[in-house]
Order: sequence, then C-alpha cells, then structure tokens
Amino acid sequence: MKTTLFVKPGKVEIENTDKPTIQAEDDVILRVVRACVCGSDLWAYRGLEDKAANSMNSGHEAIGIVDSVGDAITTVKPGDFVIAPFTHGCGHCAACLAGFDGDCQSHSDNFSVGDQGEYVRFQHGEWALVKIPGQPEDYSDGMLNSLLTLADVMATGYHAARVANVKSGDTVAIVGDGAVGLCGVIAARMRGAKRIIAMSRHEDRQKLAREFGATDIVAERGDEAVKRVQQLTNQSGVDAVLECVGSAQSNDTAMKIGRPGAIVGRVGLPHEPKVDLTDLFYGNISIAGGPASVTTYDKSILLKAVLDGDIHPGKVFTKRFGLDQIDDAYQAMAKREAIKSLVIVSN
Repeated sequence: MKTTLFVKPGKVEIENTDKPTIQAEDDVILRVVRACVCGSDLWAYRGLEDKAANSMNSGHEAIGIVDSVGDAITTVKPGDFVIAPFTHGCGHCAACLAGFDGDCQSHSDNFSVGDQGEYVRFQHGEWALVKIPGQPEDYSDGMLNSLLTLADVMATGYHAARVANVKSGDTVAIVGDGAVGLCGVIAARMRGAKRIIAMSRHEDRQKLAREFGATDIVAERGDEAVKRVQQLTNQSGVDAVLECVGSAQSNDTAMKIGRPGAIVGRVGLPHEPKVDLTDLFYGNISIAGGPASVTTYDKSILLKAVLDGDIHPGKVFTKRFGLDQIDDAYQAMAKREAIKSLVIVSN
C-alpha cells in the first residue's frame, strides 16, 4: 500500500509499505477515503519542531471504510463508513465521562498518526470511531469534505468555543484564520454568539469567516490588534476568546482582548514554553483548552449539524490533491496558497 513518509523538513513523499494488520484486540484497520494536511503537520515540515527523518507521517484526519476489526470491537464492522477522530477516547473513564475524551485516561497512545495513506491502523476503536450513515457514494463532494473536518478541525474549533463558555448573546473574538479558527467562527455562531470578531489579514480567509458568521474583521496584529478590538467593544473587551494558533503573539493577543472575567479557549498547539500570567490574575481572565473532545462532539452535535446542512465546514478545503501529490499538498499550505489541503485517497 501507499503511505506518506516524512523525509526531512520541506519534503514528504509516498512510499510503498505493508498494509497494517490488527495488533491489539481493540484495533480497527481503515481504508482511507479522504485525508488532509493539518496546520500542526507543518511544524515539522517547516523545521520548527524535531521529527525523525524517514518516519511515519503525522497525518491524523480521515474518513474511511472499516476493513477489519479486532476481537474486542463490537460497535463497527467491516464495510462501515466512519469518521476517524484524531483522539481515541474509551468512553468510560472520568475524562471521557466529563466530555474530555481528548484526555482519555485509559489510553496512553491517544492520538492518531499515519492517516495520509491508503490504510491506517486505528487504535482503541470501540468507542472512538463515529459511524456515518450509508456509504461515501451517498454523499456530495461538499458533504464528504464537511464530514472529514469532523475528524479534527471542526471539533477543535468547537472545543475552543465550549471551554471558553461561549453562550447566547456573547461577543467573541477568534485569534487565527486557519481552518481551526474558521471552524471556531462556526462554533461561536452555533453556540449563540451575537458578535463574532475574526482576526485575519488574508482576504480569502476574511471572506470565508464572514460566510461562516463573523460580524467584524480585525486585520491588525499585535498591539494594534488589541487596540482595534478594544475600539470595537467600547473599551470593554470581549466575553470569550478562541485562540487557534499557538504562537507567542497569538497567545499574547488572546490574553489582552478579553473583558475582566473572560475565558480564553486555547486550542492552538503551544510552542512557547513560558506565559506570563500576571495580567491574567489581575483581570480575572481564565485559560482553558487542550486536545479536542472529537468523538463527544461528533456524536452529540456536530455530525447531525453537518448531515442536516446546518453547517458547512468543508469549505475550509480550498485545494485538493491526490495521494501521489502529497508534497504539493503540504507546499500549498506552507506557502499559504490553501487554507487547508484536501487529499483524495480512494473512492
């Protein structure tokens, strides 16, 4: 089978390897239908974090068909069409029961890798996999794309809104205009925010943010962005902030634009070791967030919202590639030519 190999910073390529096999009783082997490139995949690709040369790809978003299952699997069977969340919860530990399956206490190996290939071994599949009614051919191209976002970015955007306690009537700011930030706009609207400030300086992303429900756009960065948000809120600050980047600047901005008592929902993968919490203390600003509760959100709200046509997060895929074009897919995102790269693996 074909899968993606991380060769070195700036290069991924396809290699032929053995098809994965069942190794544990709760394994599920999936035939990947669609996958994609995540912004977090670009950290190693850009050389910003260490990753071993010639190692398995970090792809972790897929929809696919169940190929085979381990002996402990009772919830899915070969032939089922499923979402493969990037987090693998058990459904019964304290974290999962509280709705934080991204931090499942039963599984130390709780995150997907290797999804940018024809087949993938999905570990701990009994509760974590999310069944989609029917088969891929039953859905439009746009619907398949939206279903794919439920493996990560739509659920991650929703997680930011949930932990920031976005509620009806709130004014919310979203820091970051990548796929997660744009899905955060959708999530804020779903949870009833009346005003949604999207922070973006890219015209294509601004346009999509407005389509998803943003009421205001802030193109400035750093201190100028903080000033602009304060102007828009009559110097009050926003009720909730969704931080969807993870950089030092994005975190600094997020922590400065909330009103006293605001919550920052932080889902941008952090790459800065230190954060000064002094100003947060004096402003009673709270920080929450971490890996998204993908299965919980998909099963409780997001899958239905997509199937009912209430949300269309698949629009974040602005370029598509075949699996053999995987390096081009990475390049398109690294060069900001695509908001998110879709990878068509099979029909």
